[in-house]
Amino acid sequence: MPLVFYDQIGNGRSTHLPDKAGDEAFWTPDLFIDELQNLIHHLGLTERPINVYGHSWGGMFTAQWAARPGAANLHRFVIASSLASMDVWRTGITTLRKQLPQDVQEVLDRAEEKLEFETPEYEAAVEVFYKKHLSLARPWPAKEVQAALDSFAADPTTYGTMYGPSELYVSGSLRDWTCIPELGGIKAVTLLLNGAQDEAQDVAMHPFFQNIKKVKWVTLENAAHFAHIDQREKYMQHLRTFLLS
Repeated sequence: MPLVFYDQIGNGRSTHLPDKAGDEAFWTPDLFIDELQNLIHHLGLTERPINVYGHSWGGMFTAQWAARPGAANLHRFVIASSLASMDVWRTGITTLRKQLPQDVQEVLDRAEEKLEFETPEYEAAVEVFYKKHLSLARPWPAKEVQAALDSFAADPTTYGTMYGPSELYVSGSLRDWTCIPELGGIKAVTLLLNGAQDEAQDVAMHPFFQNIKKVKWVTLENAAHFAHIDQREKYMQHLRTFLLS
């Protein structure tokens, strides 16, 4: 099965646009949907069945894309550790946050009250959350997790503009985002994947399960947001079984 893995605009080895930092009119889901459609056209994949996997943010904008006419050739669709709306995401994150040690919660609260996010104290508090709900792989951080964190640190343009300073504070252009009204348009057979300790809690994933017509949901124990790292063998087996079914 040929696999195409691509860096989205503003990330990895694709074009970076630091001068667009804070430009909410530019960094929109439609930009990424158009870029995905451009890639599919460029590769000549518009007339053959394709499978698409979207993790976290990838699952958000591809869910919108999958509901539109341009995705008519989508055969299998995987939404992994993602969210159907920011409202349901906040519900899950708030629950997890209240389970953190009290002193950690207080640091987070102070940072948000003062809008001071670039302090060692705040970074240490966020790391406590990340170790519980971003990845359970040890030693911390796994190389894949470190690569993601390094990427955000090197160029926070896209993440900072669209999401915010950390997973615990949504202040960017996606703050009111939802794809729930569009989900009924997804015709492809869909697999939902998340981890039991995932920051993408079940409440954030449930609208996908409610509204997509042909859907299966698998939650992996002892796994967080990087469930594909935390439980790699089981994760890949679920993917393999689904894509080859």
